Amino acid sequence: MEKVISGIQQMGIGVPDVQEIWKWYRKFFGVDVRIFEEAADAPLMTRYTGGDVHSRTATLALSMEGGGGFEIWQFTSRNTERPKYDVLLGDYGLYVCRIKSRDVEASYEYMKKNGAKILGGLKKTPSGESHFFVQDPNDNVFNVVLENTTFKETKFEGKTGGVAGAMIGVSNLEKSMKLYADILGYSKIEYDETDIFDCFSDLPGGDKKVRRVLLSHPQKRQGPFSPLLGPSKIELIQAVERTDCKKIFKDRFWGDWGFIHLCYDIRGMEQLKKECEDAGFPFTVDSGDTFDMGEAGGRFSYVEDPDGAWIEFVETHKVPIMKKLGWYLNLKNRDPKKSLPKWMLKAMGMNRVK
Repeated sequence: MEKVISGIQQMGIGVPDVQEIWKWYRKFFGVDVRIFEEAADAPLMTRYTGGDVHSRTATLALSMEGGGGFEIWQFTSRNTERPKYDVLLGDYGLYVCRIKSRDVEASYEYMKKNGAKILGGLKKTPSGESHFFVQDPNDNVFNVVLENTTFKETKFEGKTGGVAGAMIGVSNLEKSMKLYADILGYSKIEYDETDIFDCFSDLPGGDKKVRRVLLSHPQKRQGPFSPLLGPSKIELIQAVERTDCKKIFKDRFWGDWGFIHLCYDIRGMEQLKKECEDAGFPFTVDSGDTFDMGEAGGRFSYVEDPDGAWIEFVETHKVPIMKKLGWYLNLKNRDPKKSLPKWMLKAMGMNRVK
């Protein structure tokens, strides 16, 4: 089976309290559809958790406006550790999560009115689009950006949907492009600029010169969930002036405080595994056959980008469509390029939490 990328399935976010922060995400981003909620051990992740099996609870939540979801992840066997130093623009790893909005100005006014911590005001990207940064109560930074594709217009006043990509700190843009452009398909350069940027001025370390490259995928995503997950963009940030850049997860575990992974929903895991190995990004974790996550199941794997940021791939085999009726979908024998019917994807909205 050839490799098919449906889109960003979710951004993994390590938090100290899943339920408390999810309330905030529901209020400010409208990410209110629960796909699964599960407490279990994480035996396959010991490579990144100090060699020991740790327990966790995780909730996967989506917005019916479209975009990727949040996998909100909390250790239950240990405390969730914060970074040991202030994370600055240019540090290596998943620095900012991009959130889609069909009306950035309306999203800005909604968040301002409701007391969200906005970093600076409405600013312009190098391509002239309005955007702004907002910080959650755990100090994670989100970039609200314009994305006109909407899966379903909801009544959410904030006009935002889910994950529309990420801003990632890298040490060498050309090396990183081998993963993000060549394998993940973000081969179109929307802009490539080096400067001290006004729109970064309210971010920690945003007063230093950086090179920023915004990448998009020229090919429309295919696969079962592609209409719901929608398009996404990756912005790579390379420090120009700073010489003290560090890995955001230096001396910490996967699952600790912050953006722990960027996860893609894919089909054709074996072909992807070969492509990644050939390009120098071998799987560091591979669940092999179907990994059961209670209400969902599939095969998952991880690679690291050249600076150690975790990219996850999930080949979904079973997914709940309408849990109240016990309706689950088996995807194993479907055409990998074909999207699920829109009515079926919309039925997932029945799992909404108010």
